[in-house]
Amino acid sequence: MPALCRDCFATDLPPATARCWVCGSSRVLWHAELFSLQVAHVDCDAFYATIEKRDNPALRDVPLVIGGGRRGVVAAACYVARRYGVRSAMPMFKARAACPAAMVVRPNMAKYQAVGREMRALMRATTPAIEPISIDEAFLDFRDLPVADGEPPALKLARLAAQAEAELGITISVGLGPNKFLAKMASDLDKPRGFAIIGRRDARDFLAPKPVGMIFGVGKAMREKLLADGIQRIGQLRTYPIATLEHRYGSFGERLAPFSRGLDRRRIRTARPTKSVSAETTFEDPIAGAEELSARLDRLCRRVAERLQAQVFQGQTVVLKLKTAGFQTLTRSHTLADATNDYADIFIAAETLLRREATGIPYRLIGVGLSNLSDADEFADTALWEDTEG
Repeated sequence: MPALCRDCFATDLPPATARCWVCGSSRVLWHAELFSLQVAHVDCDAFYATIEKRDNPALRDVPLVIGGGRRGVVAAACYVARRYGVRSAMPMFKARAACPAAMVVRPNMAKYQAVGREMRALMRATTPAIEPISIDEAFLDFRDLPVADGEPPALKLARLAAQAEAELGITISVGLGPNKFLAKMASDLDKPRGFAIIGRRDARDFLAPKPVGMIFGVGKAMREKLLADGIQRIGQLRTYPIATLEHRYGSFGERLAPFSRGLDRRRIRTARPTKSVSAETTFEDPIAGAEELSARLDRLCRRVAERLQAQVFQGQTVVLKLKTAGFQTLTRSHTLADATNDYADIFIAAETLLRREATGIPYRLIGVGLSNLSDADEFADTALWEDTEG
């Protein structure tokens, strides 16, 4: 069976050996499809927190939370803090209660963006076909690289992980598979410093017992709807015709059937015209209160700002989207004097629009986006964020 040592990159290893016979490392990958899989998802481990620990060794072994403010939320938490139940997007007061000993550091987005650009450069040197998802993660496609290139994707990815540690002082987790769905799922299996593989042959058996919530895109509302219908495991989705899933769960239902079988036809989108960047959320119960709507809007604005910065875009038109309990969709927009990708600029404009509409009407969805986009040669100077989702 093909094998690869993640530390010395040896590939000619004896069958079933627990350690690399060249360097003695226990970080040896074994998989029948190791050298034939060509789609990867690379995710930096606890990105913000890892950078802060890199720059301040005194923080290395302590629980670290990136965030701040009494009303803020957690932007990131290191793996030590996560053992106490601290998670991204958790309100800061809950994070402090869960882990009183945690050190709290305010986000330094300029620094994180600089490291993100360096990591992106390493990815592009590994393969030119990458699809950035955020400042710290991307899909990598090796399918169109010339065969004469020589090294299989798994070996290139192991070298990429070593480069990230040696040159940038951060760690990454790699998921390798035959498509985006399986690669993304694999990257979450072995964090941090992980390298997990889901192949074509083992996908169905691997997925069958897994909870439906592991499917990327199945949020809380969708998960609860599936559970209410008695669907707890991914394998159960295979017993339903596609038409039934689509009728019951809308357009996303059409994707559940192939996903449950480990199939995904989506291509890596390396270059596409981006007309807008947006984020939205649907509530289980309609919300009428202006303050609660503003809090939800705040998180979405931070998410949009991070996506803009990760993709090196600025936008000039802020768009607010609302859907009433009666399913009426409202959109309101405001064009700024200058293009921006700064959270504060986006939130101020979006909240101004929201205040005009938050008159006691219950809404079931809120969204925010930026359109009228342009390339940002350099990231705009940003203030320290109080919180973000990531």
